Amino acid sequence: MNTQKKVVTILFLSFMLVLAFCSFSRAADYPTKPITFVIPYQAGGFTDILSRALAESLKKQLGQPVICENRAGGGGAVGLSYIATRQPDGYTIGLITPGMYLAYHMKKSELNPVKDLTFISRISGGMTAIVVRTDSSFKTVKDLINYAKQNPGKITYGTSGQGTITHLAMEELSSLAGGVPWKLVPYKSGSEAATALLGGHVDVVSDAPSWQPLVDAGKLRLLAVFMDKRSDRYPNVPTVKESGYDMSVPGPNGVVGPKGIPKPLVQKLDGAYRKALEDPEVKAVLKQYDLINLYLNSDDYVKAAQEEFDWSGKLVRKLGLDKQ
Repeated sequence: MNTQKKVVTILFLSFMLVLAFCSFSRAADYPTKPITFVIPYQAGGFTDILSRALAESLKKQLGQPVICENRAGGGGAVGLSYIATRQPDGYTIGLITPGMYLAYHMKKSELNPVKDLTFISRISGGMTAIVVRTDSSFKTVKDLINYAKQNPGKITYGTSGQGTITHLAMEELSSLAGGVPWKLVPYKSGSEAATALLGGHVDVVSDAPSWQPLVDAGKLRLLAVFMDKRSDRYPNVPTVKESGYDMSVPGPNGVVGPKGIPKPLVQKLDGAYRKALEDPEVKAVLKQYDLINLYLNSDDYVKAAQEEFDWSGKLVRKLGLDKQ
């Protein structure tokens, strides 16, 4: 190697060492001011309550306030789009739900989550389930599917909207069962769907725990949960997988930031969220809303998010939801 090349190499390596030192130095000092945590939904829901409990835990660990800011609209697109435009310095992060993958595939948002955001930690998932009235003759998922096949188009199922994760879950179940001819009835919210089920306007509901008060009151009954394992709260209710259909739809929520947050900052935030999920106050919120700890570190979360993004895109295209 000639002298000129040696000098260039030495300068390049020195530059990289300086960058690495600055990066780790910044991570050691971080955070030096309050962190903004964007919740892309209205205040009061279980995702909002959990986010605020986690924020309090992070404040204790990081020594700086984590200020929760609700930026609702567009099914989460408004808040996530705002995050994507911030500086990648770790001071603006926020919540993401699977709805943002669907919004992109359905052309309701130009934000591509897996390309335009930094994935920090996967946090939790809500218990999505199939629910019927207490007086329903359907005792199992197979009962429901067999009846629907024998009576094409007669079974109606409600969800919190067309193109939601719970809508896709029922269509995935239909596909695994060989094609079940049931009809979707979309509502504006899960609670509205549960009320419609109680009133006899639909036969089944597929949704997250908006049905919980009515189930606990004995007015609705769970057929199965779209989870990898049974719920601690409802241990006698089987999973859809146990019912003979190899699928689960945990609908995990996670923490993201703008694209390009330095790795040391991501690791520091990720470690703080991992510890926060073991905080007694956070665990109490998880238990209260029957949420499941689905923690994954940043690297694993990136892989899992890509898989879920691809899965939801495939179903959206199959159902023609990308052309509406």
